[in-house]
Amino acid sequence: MIVVMAGVSGSGKSTVGALLAGRLGWAFADGDSFHPAASVAKMAAGIPLTDDDRRPWLGAIGAWMDERDAAGDSGVVACSALKRAYRDVLLDGRPAARLVFLDIGHDADMTRLAARHGHFFPARLLATQFDDLEVPRAAANILVVPADGTPEELVATIIRRLNVADAAGG
Repeated sequence: MIVVMAGVSGSGKSTVGALLAGRLGWAFADGDSFHPAASVAKMAAGIPLTDDDRRPWLGAIGAWMDERDAAGDSGVVACSALKRAYRDVLLDGRPAARLVFLDIGHDADMTRLAARHGHFFPARLLATQFDDLEVPRAAANILVVPADGTPEELVATIIRRLNVADAAGG
């Protein structure tokens, strides 16, 4: 299984995704590491990415997913996947893929982003994320999880809802 941990910036997708991968003994990748340097610079300058900017990024994440799947390995990748079209690129044709969307409100997210330091994504771009956001509906391959617990609580909920074995025994 490949889990795409999705949500707006600051929703906890990287923290929860890394913790989930660790608990399951799976590989983890942060979607931020797949952005070309030009896209990171653009966001750091407060310029939102376009769909054209995101196309190669989504392709690189999809390639990582395909490599895991071809090797018979499971993994977790954190990726905003804000629009349905982006989620379709990541999920379509990948029966082993599941998306977990961490659902958080704007105000709670702004509080988190204001407390975060050392990340290239500035809080002033948060509005653009919520403008682009198309909240997914729960489906066979999509879980929507409120991002209102601790990372450990969220991971326990996700493990239970995905019905996967917890390698850490928790």
